[in-house]
Amino acid sequence: MGLVAQRLGIRTPSLYKHVVDLADLRRRVATLAVTELGEAVRDALQGQSGLDALTAMLTAIRVYVTAHPGRYAATTGQQLTGRDDPLVSATSRLLGSIAAMLRGYGIGDDEMNHAIRTLRCTIHGYAALQAADGFQWSADAEDSFDWMVRFLDRGLRAMGPPAASAAG
Repeated sequence: MGLVAQRLGIRTPSLYKHVVDLADLRRRVATLAVTELGEAVRDALQGQSGLDALTAMLTAIRVYVTAHPGRYAATTGQQLTGRDDPLVSATSRLLGSIAAMLRGYGIGDDEMNHAIRTLRCTIHGYAALQAADGFQWSADAEDSFDWMVRFLDRGLRAMGPPAASAAG
């Protein structure tokens, strides 16, 4: 907390006028990050469907994570505490946008959690590695990102109903 106060140019006791403790600060940062990420995803998905929507969503997440790695890191491991929790609201909005995009692939409610987790794990790993400069070999990271998106698109189409699989 002392370092946070120092970076803000205030004394540590003044910081406690705004947050209870370090856990409260982390939770507030997580809520901010999920809210911002949800807005970025929502905006990216407007008017998009299928591969274009998937690409727009994953790109928005990747851009956010690489621009704000610390904020994004704060989102991992936070417990949702109830309906009046601002993090619950922000998370629900983000997941709602992702679920709407997935419904376009024909992903049903019975597989929605699996699909969301698969996308989250995939983009989390990619974006976290990119933010940490983890792609240092000669292959172009943009080409790899495009390949990953097409791979996910094919998988989602295969998981949807036969009409969704054939539409591509």
